[in-house]
Amino acid sequence: MAMDIIDYKIVGNDMQYVEVELDPGEAAVGEAGTMMYMEDGIVMDTVFGDGSEQQRGFLGKLMGAGKRLLTGESLFTTIFVNQGQGKKHVSFAAPYPGHIIPIHLPDVGGTLICQKDSFLCAAKGVSLGIAFQRKLGAGFFGGEGFIMQKLDGDGLAFVHAGGTVCQKILAPGEVLRLDTGCLVAMESTVDFDIEYVGKIKSALFSGEGLFFATLRGPGRVWLQSLPLSRMADRIVSASKYAQGGGSRREEGSLLGGIGDLLDGDNR
Repeated sequence: MAMDIIDYKIVGNDMQYVEVELDPGEAAVGEAGTMMYMEDGIVMDTVFGDGSEQQRGFLGKLMGAGKRLLTGESLFTTIFVNQGQGKKHVSFAAPYPGHIIPIHLPDVGGTLICQKDSFLCAAKGVSLGIAFQRKLGAGFFGGEGFIMQKLDGDGLAFVHAGGTVCQKILAPGEVLRLDTGCLVAMESTVDFDIEYVGKIKSALFSGEGLFFATLRGPGRVWLQSLPLSRMADRIVSASKYAQGGGSRREEGSLLGGIGDLLDGDNR
């Protein structure tokens, strides 16, 4: 299926959204719940799976939707079609602080492997599938399980990364080790595995966990500085302190309650 060729602009710094421009008849597909606004003339339709051509017929649609369930996504995606006159715009917002990465799929060989929750939107015709981790270690200890998301096609796709984005190009055989949650996406040529940190002391006290993700080139990888799981852990931890469930480690902690009095928190 020929992909719709869409124009776009990314707006904002740390809380971004992408505005997609559609010519009459063109369409974009968005992850459920990501639409920010759409202009008059844009018609919205919610479908099973991704609405790509391969899923015509009830069985195809059911299988496509089932794949999305395996990746932890909604059964449905939403297609936005310009049925008006002239160019119209629809926008999709990032779910938490970070950056939106536009990726032209032909530039990565037509396939992109990404984290389960990173897909934001794409030109209609981009297929949303699943990519299984074939190595047991990566599946059990990789932090993201056996299943990642696979985007196929020859159009534009947008994925979201938490915090600051880092893109690295790995030469053949070049190895990069990283925290398992910091991987956003990679080309299909990159080999993904899990490696034990190697030292008991480091495993127990470094705070970096027991395993590294190991990426081996060739290919491009995209990394994020703030995985959603890490941010959620910090928020939950901070809420425990706010509820009196633990001692404070932030401002005034050296003075305890006296510090709170001095900085005015108990007024």
